[in-house]
Order: sequence, then structure tokens, then C-alpha cells
Amino acid sequence: MVSLDQIKKAQERLKGIIHRTETTYSQTFSDISGNEVYLKNENLQKTGSFKIRGAFNKIASLSDEEKKRGVIASSAGNHAQGVALGATLYGIQATVVMPAGAPLAKVAATRGYGADVVLHGSAYDDAYAKACELREKTGALFLHPFNDPEVIAGQGTIGLEILKDLPDLDVVVVPVGGGGLISGIATAVKETKPDVKVVGVEAAGAPCMLASLQAGHMTTLNSVATIADGIAVKQPGDITFNIIEKYVDDIVTVEDEEIAYAILMLLERAKVVAEGAGAAPVAAILQHKLNLTGKKVAAVVSGANIDVNILARVIDRGLVKAGRKVQFRMIIPDRPGQLQQVLATIAETQSNVVGIDHDRSKRRVDVGYAEVEFVLETLDKPHADALLSMLMAKGYEVEVL
Repeated sequence: MVSLDQIKKAQERLKGIIHRTETTYSQTFSDISGNEVYLKNENLQKTGSFKIRGAFNKIASLSDEEKKRGVIASSAGNHAQGVALGATLYGIQATVVMPAGAPLAKVAATRGYGADVVLHGSAYDDAYAKACELREKTGALFLHPFNDPEVIAGQGTIGLEILKDLPDLDVVVVPVGGGGLISGIATAVKETKPDVKVVGVEAAGAPCMLASLQAGHMTTLNSVATIADGIAVKQPGDITFNIIEKYVDDIVTVEDEEIAYAILMLLERAKVVAEGAGAAPVAAILQHKLNLTGKKVAAVVSGANIDVNILARVIDRGLVKAGRKVQFRMIIPDRPGQLQQVLATIAETQSNVVGIDHDRSKRRVDVGYAEVEFVLETLDKPHADALLSMLMAKGYEVEVL
């Protein structure tokens, strides 16, 4: 287990190394959720993620002999950057194994901080197995991304900062992958103010901690599938499992569409860039997964390291989730003026046409007809529904894509 004293010691080690990130109030998310919502902006931390806290604290705790051996780590990206920077600050050789599908921005940043990067496997657990193999060959010291007391203690410093900023806090909401972040925060919070609730948020496509808690023992998922690569973990750690079982009040899950919507809302309303894992707590709040009203809530936005190419696709999914982008197809008579009539109906609703694809050659389209696909911008879901209803009221058959 991890003690409050360990977390306070980590806090001293980290002084002058990390940013003391702000906890900022969000009027928009407060209005939507019916709570007083604050964002703990670890997306603005060095390396763009909270992970530098745990990685540096672990490296700082090593003996001189251990430091000479060099370090090796496995990571989906954020722990990689924390290890790379921490090792560089101490003049230590670092090797990091990352999944082959890790965001390119995280791979480039990890190399930029000075580590050797090895790409292997499709998920964190594959990278972990490869790192263990390399450890045996090289003799380097393995730095676990979450199942390590010193790493957990480093992450727990976030909990101390939140309590200092919000002494009358009711609930803290934290993303969960392997469990290192929430284990540290939960220890700091519960050992300081036991009445504060700690709630974890997992991606519905990677609920390893929730499955383990429900089973009463650690379990391993067969596969994980989520846009939140930072919490795409198949199996929690035994240390984190025990801490979460003791201190965490609840764990909820969010779908990828809900995460995408939260990323979009953070970007538009809070001017905050968040990766999938970092947006998960906000997704849970916006989708009312916590069943809370009138509470002071802190959401840990754990990181900002999202690949710009993925960000574009995520924003697109977020727009669809919000009803602000709608795509549908219709079959219309292939005669002059027919498309214009459809466009006139669209214009009546003040929807904006983003794209049109008109095709009369597809096999399923009868002679004398054409298939038309539309991509439109709409204000929200009621606006999109009103548009589709108007088209159907005029006799058009509409298939939403």
C-alpha cells in the first residue's frame, strides 16, 4: 500500500520539477451537470500529462547503483514521456516500449525527451511483455507505469493540490486505466478528508478495473478497444487493485462517442485540449453518470497528448454525438429541379450543406433515379431531427448514415 507520508515526500521531491497546475471553475459544465464543476488541468503539466509526477518520483527514489543500470518502461505514451524526461534530468539511459499504434505525437515527444523508443504490439499489455523481455537482456531497471508505490505516490500529489484549492470539495472524478492515478489521488484524499467521494471513470471498451472489482479479484480482458489510448489496459495491477478496493467509492464507464463529445466540449467551451483519457471524467459528468446534483466536483483532465489526426476524427464524432453534424442518403427522381427542391427544404431549416454526392450509377438505384448523400451542419439534435422530419413529411425516404 501507499501512505500519505509517501505522497507528501513525493510532493517535496517534485518541487521545482513539475508545474503546480491550476484547478479552474467551468460555468458551462456546472450548468449542464447541475453541480459546481472544476477542472484540474494536468493537461498543462510538463510533457502534457500527469505521468511526469510518478515517473520522476520513482527515478528520484532509486539508488545510485540502480540509476547506473539505466531504466526501461512500457507505456501507451504519457508514462513514456515522463520516464524519458525524468531519466534525462538525472543523466540516465532510458528505453521505452510503446504499442505500435501509439499516437505519433507521443512517440516523437518521447524520443525528443531523450529516450530510445521500441514499438511493439497493439496494446499496452503487449508493450509491457516486450519491455520485460528487454529488461532480462539488458539488466535495466523496469519502471512500471502504475503498479509501483513510488509512482502511485507521485500521482497522489494531485490529490493534495486539489484539496488545497478546494477545501470544501465533495467529489473528485478520475480516469482509470491501470489505476495508478486514482490510487494515488484516492489515498491522498481519503487519508486527508475521508468524506470526499472518489469516483473512477473507465472507457466502456476497456473496463479492466470495474470487471476486476465486480469479480472480487484481478481479471484480464481479452481485448480493449477505445479512442482513449491512455486508459486502454487489459489488466490492473495488484497494488492499485487493493488501493481502489479500499478507497474508491465507485467506478463508471463512458462510451467512445461520449468521450469524443467531451473532447469537443472541452475544446469549444473551456478552451482546453484533452486526450481521450483526460476527457473521460468530463464525459461522465456531462452524461450524468455520477447521479449527483448540487455538489462541488473536481474532474482530473489528466493529459493533452492527442494526435492531431485523431483529434480531427474525434471532433467529427463529437459533432455527430451533439447532433451538430448529420449525414444521410436519399433516392430522388433523376430529373431537372429535383435536387433543387431538396436543397430548398434544407435551406428552410437553415441547415448548412457541407457536402453532396450525387450518383445515378449505383446498382441498387433504378433507372431514372439517383442516390444523393448529404453532409449537413445543424445547430443541435432537435434541429437535425426537425430537418429529417420535414424531408420525410414531403414524401422523401431518408436513410441516416
